[in-house]
Parts: sequence; C-alpha cells; structure tokens
Amino acid sequence: MPAEFPKPPKLDLDEFIGTALSATPAELHPFFESFGKLHTRKLWHQLTLKLYEFFDHPLSRPYRVDVFERFVRDFESKLNQLKLVEMGTKVSKEIDNPQTQLKFLNSILSRIDAETSQEAYVLLLANIAYAKLVYGDLEGTKTDMDTAWKTLDRLEGVDTAVNASYYKVAADYYKAKAEYAPYYKHSLLYLACVDVATDLTSEERLLRAHDLGVSAFLGDTIYNFGELLMHPILDALDNTQYDWIKKLLFTFNEGNIGKFEALAPLFPQEPILEESYPFLRQKICLMALIESVFKRNANDRTMSFQTIAEETRLPVDEVEHLIMKALSLKLIRGSLDQVDQKARITWVQPRVLSRTQIGELATRLGVWIEKLGSVEQRMAPHVTATA
Repeated sequence: MPAEFPKPPKLDLDEFIGTALSATPAELHPFFESFGKLHTRKLWHQLTLKLYEFFDHPLSRPYRVDVFERFVRDFESKLNQLKLVEMGTKVSKEIDNPQTQLKFLNSILSRIDAETSQEAYVLLLANIAYAKLVYGDLEGTKTDMDTAWKTLDRLEGVDTAVNASYYKVAADYYKAKAEYAPYYKHSLLYLACVDVATDLTSEERLLRAHDLGVSAFLGDTIYNFGELLMHPILDALDNTQYDWIKKLLFTFNEGNIGKFEALAPLFPQEPILEESYPFLRQKICLMALIESVFKRNANDRTMSFQTIAEETRLPVDEVEHLIMKALSLKLIRGSLDQVDQKARITWVQPRVLSRTQIGELATRLGVWIEKLGSVEQRMAPHVTATA
C-alpha cells in the first residue's frame, strides 16, 4: 500500500469491478455488482448503505483499504461526510503499522471541511488521537483531543458515535497518564454513548469494569460511587478473578470499615491498591463519616469527636484532621468546636444513591410524614376554633 496515500488515478469503473470480481471470494461478488450499478446511476445514498454492508462483512477485511482508496475516494465528495469518516476509520483498523494508519487518517482529514462537516471532523480527530495514543505519542494525543473538544463542546444534537469516539480516547489517555478521576469521568461518559452488551466484547467489558473500579478507589476527588454501582458494566466482574473489586466498591459506598478490613488481604492481587493502602484507609474513613452524617436527620448532625471516632474507627486525636479533610474536599460543610470536641455538620455532598440507601431515605421520609400528620392533628382543633 502506498505510504503517503497519494490521490489514485481516475476511476475506471469497469476495470475496477472486473479486477475485484476476479480477485475476491464469490461471497463478495454481489457487493461489487451492486457497486457498479449504483455508481452508474449516481445513487450515492444507496451506495453508501451498500458500502457499509461490505465493510461489515468479515470476508471484506483484506480488501477494505483498496476499495476505499481506489473506489470510494473517487466520489467521496458526494457522500455524507460523517458516513465517509465512519467508513474511513473502520477501514483504517485494517492497517497494522501505526505510522501508516496515521498517514491514512490524516489524508482523509486533509479532505474534510472542518467548518461545514464538524461532526465528521471531530470523529476523525478523535480516531487520529487514538492512533497516536496506541503509537505512544501522548503529547500528540492530547493536542488532538483538545482540538476536537473545542468543536464538540459547542455542538448540539451530536451523533452518539462521535461522542463515544471522543470520550473513549479521552478515557484511555487519562488511563495512560494514571490520572484516575478524569479517567473515571470520561469512561462513564463513553459508556453512556454505547450499548455495553453489544458494542463491547466480554474482554473489553471486564477490562473497563476493572479499570473503573481501580480509578474509583484511587481518584482523589471521587467519594460517591453510586453512578458506577448502578451501571451494568460492573456485572462483567461477577464470577471472575476481580469479583472482590465489585464487593469493595459497595463497601466503600457504604462506608463500611469492617468489610474494608476483611477485604484488605486481597489487595496484593492489585499492587497499585496495596501501595496506596494509607490513602484507601483515609478514604474509607471519609466515606464512613459521610455515610454517618447522611443517615442522621438534619436536626441531629452535631456529632462529638468520640462518636465520629467510633464510626470511623480512628483514635479521637485524629478525628479533627479527618473532619478538616472532609471540609477541604467539600464533602461536608459545617464548623468545629475544638473546646467541646464537637462537629456541627450543616450540609453533606449530594450523592447518587444505591437502592439500599434509597430505601433508608424512604423510611426516613415515612417517619417525617407521620410526624407531620401528628402535628396536623394537634393543630386542627385550634384552626377550627379560630375559624
């Protein structure tokens, strides 16, 4: 294949179809016969659909690049540019050499109008960024990501494939950089753009679920796992060597220090978690504090240092530092009374609740409604007498 992907000679349709029919398996012949008829009649939309079918056919893989370069490129300006880029990015995956793949994608980019075909432009840039990421060019990846985002951020009603392509490369970039919180955010956004059951292989689901779990633990701004815990991606961990990670996620969300300590012996299976044990220990204590505050009624959120020490299994002299850490992370709001050794909590960070937590909230709501009803009954005679 040409390294620079120069513009091919003008298409000789009959010669192209004849060569293809003699060089490809019989199963693909109907495609080429349709290509000839649709091209002759200039039915570009129907031809696009037939090309999609061809590129999706397993037997077409050795011929995809040649068909795109020799055939599609001749009339690409007449096609929907987003569809063209979707075909081009699919075809590019058949090119094993990363440098050659980049040249192929950049060749398409040079022929796309960034202003009139913005979604196509973003999709192509995201795929170029991904190719650079695979090639190990992190700086080039970030540059293309940022350029793509400038356009994507101002678009409305964007095709899900475009969003998915951007969020996937962004997530994997932050994974390569070991930046856990951005990975967690962009990975969940990527999953929101795809059908987990059909668009990801079982291996991809397992890896994504594993990486999301690890990033949730190690992300220094992630203290609410509810969104991940309700996502079907976590089902990929069931009955695997990583099923304990799923249990640990629920343990953190509950702020259950006893369960955390019971699962801690498994940390050596994930060296990064074992190395980060002091951070994880502090994090589970913060989660225990948040959960303890959340479970209390709004008028019962003045807690003694002793109570907090019992809830978090910390020495009393470490409680003040824990509360200050929670305040600095904006997990809670309130004040400290160092003389009386009490914390007055006025607000706790809103959370995506698990089903169990929703049930507990419903119970508290029921109690509140009962109290409201009793107040109404006591007040009713006085209201009637006044009337």
